[in-house]
Parts: sequence; C-alpha cells; structure tokens
Amino acid sequence: MDVNVKQLKKNAFRVTKERGKTASRIRIPGGHIEAKYLSVIQSIAEEFGNGTVHITSRQGVEIPGIPFERMSEVNERLQPVIEGLHINQEVPGQGYTASGTRNVTACIGNRVCPYACYDTTAFAARIEEAIFPNDLHFKIALTGCPNDCAKVRMHDFGIIGMSMPQFEGDRCISCGACIKNCKKKSVEALRMENYRPKRNESSCIGCGECVLACPNMAWTRSEKKYYKLTLLGRSGKKNPRLGEDFIKWADEDSIIKIILNTYDYVKEYIDPQAPGGKEHIGYIVDRTGFEEFKKWAMKDVELPDIAEVSSPLYWSGLRFVK
Repeated sequence: MDVNVKQLKKNAFRVTKERGKTASRIRIPGGHIEAKYLSVIQSIAEEFGNGTVHITSRQGVEIPGIPFERMSEVNERLQPVIEGLHINQEVPGQGYTASGTRNVTACIGNRVCPYACYDTTAFAARIEEAIFPNDLHFKIALTGCPNDCAKVRMHDFGIIGMSMPQFEGDRCISCGACIKNCKKKSVEALRMENYRPKRNESSCIGCGECVLACPNMAWTRSEKKYYKLTLLGRSGKKNPRLGEDFIKWADEDSIIKIILNTYDYVKEYIDPQAPGGKEHIGYIVDRTGFEEFKKWAMKDVELPDIAEVSSPLYWSGLRFVK
C-alpha cells in the first residue's frame, strides 16, 4: 500500500519498524483524562492494533500495530476522545490535523498535590486550546511548584508555579516554623526580625513552604497565580542543555502570548532545510541572538507590575568540539 508518510505524520500517526503498520498518537493535555475514555483506547488497541498501549514520556498514548489501511477507521473511533479533551480539530472524524507541537505535559497540580501552587491541568488545557493544531516543533511543560517534578527545564517553555506569600502579623505566634521550613526545604528567604518573619523579596521563589509550615495561617497563598517561565531547554544528540529563567512572577495571559509570539518568530527564522521541517527553537535563537528572539517574544505582552525579566540570557549546555 502506498502511503504519504508526511501526511501520515501530520495526522498524528507514527512510522514504525513493522512493515505496513503504524501507531496512533493520542494527545492528552496535562496528562489528565476521564477514565471513561480509557475503554475507547482499549477497544482501538484490541480491534485495530496489537492489543498493547504505550504511555509516552510526554503523557500521551500510542497504540501500535495498526495497519495503514485502517487509519481512517481509527480516526473515527478516536472522535469521542478528541472531543472529550476539547482538542481543536479541522474536520471531525478525521483525527488530528497536526503533530509538530508536542503534547503539553504537566505534573498533577493543586487538584491533588498540597505543594502545587496552581491547577496545572486547567492551564495545560488553556495552552492546548491556544496553540493546537500547529506543525512547528514546540515542547511545553508545566509544574506546580519549584520542586519541578515535571522536569520543565528540559523543554522549550517551562512553566513553574509560584505563589506570592501573604503575611498577617496579627495571626503570627512567632514560632519560627516558617523560617525553619524555608531554610530546610527551600532557599532560606525568611529571617526573624522583631519576633516576626521577614521575607527577602529578591530571593523568594514563591514555593509556598511558609504557608504549609504555619500552624496559625499567618502565611497564605496569594489569590492571583504567578509563574516562573524558563526558556529553551532541550535534550537530544546535539548540545543538550537546561532551560534558563526568563521571567519571574509572570501571569497566564503573558505566558500564552509569549508562546504564540514565538510561533511567529520561528516561522520567520526557521531553517527551511531543517530535517522534517522541524528545528528546535534553541538552535534558531543561537543563530539570531537572544535579543532578536526577545523582541518577537515580548511583542504586545503586558506583564504584571511585579514581574522580573532576565536579560540577556546565556546557555551553558554541552558543546561538542568541531
């Protein structure tokens, strides 16, 4: 059977080692899915695939062993999952219309975890709605707090939850629990002054450890949600590196705008000869310089007054000698 490999990939199917067989890639933004859709995935795997399912490193699902000639049937069966996860779709019943932007990954967030500063699942779904479908090679990951369980610094955009701690002196009993917790589990941003904890604003990372430690709710999380945005981490063969801090105390609207602006930047500067039409954003920034990237990324972005922007940025990843 003749197959248009480029179209197959665009439709979110994978080229596999098994001749005549493919694997369906299912997007699950934030790694969160209602249990009822698992039976749909099971039925597809058993009827069209080889009876197995692979949970990917990006929290999606792949169903291997699907014959090329049955891809259209698989797309039809996937429709309830696509609709249930609110994935943007050009033609219902024909599956996904792009695969370049990878599944948005996230830790479990504050729906479950007491350390998380925000609802990672909800923000992941909002980002998914804004960016998909798109054929460009972007990787985005969210983590609820600076513990970074989702390893977001290995992605093009890493989003780390922050909470601006609010202090009510009348509730404080001067026990020092917050100071001990900050020193032991975080960055030692608190000290005692006149029998009250004093916060070092420049070193505080908004982790919320003071809130968790306080026995009398003198410390509480801010009602507004804030984030640290890291940029251009990557793995791979060539020059792997961790992402660097770009903005501290950013808001959701600004982060989404920066990501969308980066799509425009990449469309302008991507190497047309890049293999598969894909090129890591970091390589493009290395070529154009960070200030050119920043000019595009920050276009029409309105950050909160407390936001702190780092500039310039330098990466110290591995460099292979030529």
